[in-house]
Amino acid sequence: MSLSDIIIKEILQKGPISFCDFMEIALYYPGLGYYTSSKEKIGKKGDFYTSPNLSSAFGEMIGRQLEEMWHILGEKEFTVVEMGAGTGLLSGDVYGYLKKNPELFKELDYCIVEKSPAMKEEQKKLLGENVKWYDSLKEIEGINGCIFSNELVDAFPVHQVLMEKELMEVLVDYDDGFFEILEPASGDLKDYFSELEVILPEGYRTEINLDAIKWIEDISSSLDKGFVITIDYGYPSYELYQEYRNRGTIMCYHEHMANETPYKHIGQQDITSHVNFSALARWGNKSGLDLCGFTDQSHFLMGLGIEGYLKKLQEDEPGNYIKKMLQVKTLLFEMGETFKILIQRKKTNSCELSGLKFPARWKI
Repeated sequence: MSLSDIIIKEILQKGPISFCDFMEIALYYPGLGYYTSSKEKIGKKGDFYTSPNLSSAFGEMIGRQLEEMWHILGEKEFTVVEMGAGTGLLSGDVYGYLKKNPELFKELDYCIVEKSPAMKEEQKKLLGENVKWYDSLKEIEGINGCIFSNELVDAFPVHQVLMEKELMEVLVDYDDGFFEILEPASGDLKDYFSELEVILPEGYRTEINLDAIKWIEDISSSLDKGFVITIDYGYPSYELYQEYRNRGTIMCYHEHMANETPYKHIGQQDITSHVNFSALARWGNKSGLDLCGFTDQSHFLMGLGIEGYLKKLQEDEPGNYIKKMLQVKTLLFEMGETFKILIQRKKTNSCELSGLKFPARWKI
């Protein structure tokens, strides 16, 4: 039975499902969902590229930021938890950098939380026994260190809503094809906008990522002391809900082509939505995470010394310099303003982080 057939059967038996439930099945249904199947997803043969695919410099700069955090936290036992490690490329680059500092490495406990069995196997082939794997963050208690993610939250299932006379939720139905219907939104969905002090105009369609709220609350619960780094594409509320985004931000990626049609290539294409960083900051603060700062990828990398990295590269690898310089240029410019970095802290007063040296034009 195909994934489409499974969804159709669910709808015919139980009635229309929320778009959030549709997206959950399409991405995470055991063995058949986009992220749980063995289909190649990232890189030339996949559907999209991520920053680690372009250059190992990205992982090295994150490693530098983690090293600085280790110093701030007193150079003691240091746990790094990567949430959703994809192919493991970024893990390898970050781990490789941290390994160069013998004092830090002696205190390092590198963990990956990964719920996709297919991804986990891919990571293990690349990383061997260097790291520990967990199915859930709740399995790791009392973390002193940093919990970080790269392009994770955008793939959480989201509720789609439309403002009419009142807030309505989008449901998915089926009759010779998938189609959408509306029903009054639940209290949780209405409360989301109230908490963020957002008023949507009539006719405005967008997404609500309730899973992101639960995720940041779980992170705060597991982190005893340290930092949280969230890297993804998205905006603060005031930018995310601009009038020209009145159709929402749902995007699908299939064989390096973008489309806005989640009801085709089910299980074979990625489905994403832009992250609301104001929501992560707001609910993070409510659960014990203070805001350190918010910037974009370009300023983050520059603050951590990407220019020095390039200079050293030119000296050490002159034959590869042009190729690698162009890869870094893509990180800085083509992807530099698209991707944002939110850093939060718990039980530490220091926010003097190199990655936040140059503030971006957005305020959280």
